[in-house]
Amino acid sequence: MQNPAAHENTGLQSQPPPEEQNYGATAAHVRQRPFASVSCLCWNGPAKGDYLVTAVLCYVNLINFMDWFIVPGILLDIQKYFKLSDGDTGLLQTVFIVCYMVAAPVFGYLSDRYNRKIILGAGIFFWSGVTLGSSFVSELYYWIFFISRGLVGIGTASYSTIAPTIIADLFEEGKRTTMLSIFYIFIPVGSGLGYVLAAGMADITGDWHWAFRVTPCMGGLALVLLILLVPHRTQRKTAAHRALSISGTIRVAPEKPGVQRTAKTTWCQDVVSLAKNWSFVWSSLGLTAMAFVTGALGVWVPLFLYRAQVVQGIVSPCLQEPCNSSNSLIFGGITIGTGILGVIAGAEAARRLRKINNKADPLICATSMFISALCLYTALMVAQANILSTFIFIAFGELFLSVNWAVVTDILLYVVTPRRQSTAIALQILVTHLLGDAGSPYLIGIIANAIQAKNVPSFQWSFWSMQYSFIVCAFVGVFGGVFFLLTSFYIEEDRKEAEKP
Repeated sequence: MQNPAAHENTGLQSQPPPEEQNYGATAAHVRQRPFASVSCLCWNGPAKGDYLVTAVLCYVNLINFMDWFIVPGILLDIQKYFKLSDGDTGLLQTVFIVCYMVAAPVFGYLSDRYNRKIILGAGIFFWSGVTLGSSFVSELYYWIFFISRGLVGIGTASYSTIAPTIIADLFEEGKRTTMLSIFYIFIPVGSGLGYVLAAGMADITGDWHWAFRVTPCMGGLALVLLILLVPHRTQRKTAAHRALSISGTIRVAPEKPGVQRTAKTTWCQDVVSLAKNWSFVWSSLGLTAMAFVTGALGVWVPLFLYRAQVVQGIVSPCLQEPCNSSNSLIFGGITIGTGILGVIAGAEAARRLRKINNKADPLICATSMFISALCLYTALMVAQANILSTFIFIAFGELFLSVNWAVVTDILLYVVTPRRQSTAIALQILVTHLLGDAGSPYLIGIIANAIQAKNVPSFQWSFWSMQYSFIVCAFVGVFGGVFFLLTSFYIEEDRKEAEKP
């Protein structure tokens, strides 16, 4: 959103020609030309409307991730209702993620070239409608429920690809990190509320279907707010793209003959350029490991805790739905609390450590991944003996995972040139979900099924099968830490390259 005061000048107007106006993630680079002074009244810093737009995007992000984690919040009920095995149950989330990741590059391409507000609005309307429709699926048509989750994934891809680039347009670097941190707080908050909403509605109504009828109403309000408050286009506010305010004067660059505008590039050229950006490549692989772990934990932890409690004799086995959903409520609360603390801690650590080390961001991510992997492994080992200790170590594991959310995105935004950022985010979504949480819930379920098939059916082996399969996540977390360490070797050079005009 441009500063309205910037147009109250008495001399030459600084209005970019139509082909340089930004209808995608960022405007084309400004021409290189000498400066001419123009009188102007200017504001320093973001306008109030920019914060309002960010608030709307945060609200939609909340709904987005609530929809993601409604299913895991009532997974045991859904498993009983549709009579699904562990493998089929894991596949339910895999269908959602696969459709999400396949759609992401398409929306990345469109948002770099067309009006993002229209794309966002269509996506919100689509995924809210499909979510509502999925609440009426009969147990005889489980395949329709699978398809509906895939369609919801397509709708949410439109939002996750575009929203961070709008925030990047609205704020300069220092403020951008803070606003992205706030935006990404709503990932764990929305995820946790998804568990709470699902479990709460199932308890209150005695019917888990009602869990899918709340977020569509919230989506309707989000659509209204989007239409009323979010501008049709934004222009990137960086040193290279904004006019310079000096003593009430804006210095506007006049035309210099013979200087060409930045040429438009094809999607293939953008992909080749990103593949040569090692900071982007290694940080994306680190985020992939993080997605693998969070995807598996998000789907299976409540069920894993339930099986541990059954083995310990704390709860009775659930033979028909509705089942006890207290684990989903507790895990949802843990996800919200650790998510808020983790994102804030990560942003603050990055802000402080950048002053003394230019490689602080990837080093923070690497450290947090190593600690998280250790905590999760410990949680698995103590689960059969002490359920309270299990909750505590899972909480610490999630806390250190959440440290990375805003930091990883900020890495992308400053090592990738602005005109390729939506494409970069879309490709990162594709890779991280393809190799991460698209397969991890299904893989955990398949491994658990294979272990159970080789042993006599019992509640003890039902628990052990999931415990053993979960160990994969701890090792993947260690690999994620290694990938972030590799990012630190290239980040300074790639940042300088991205800042070139």
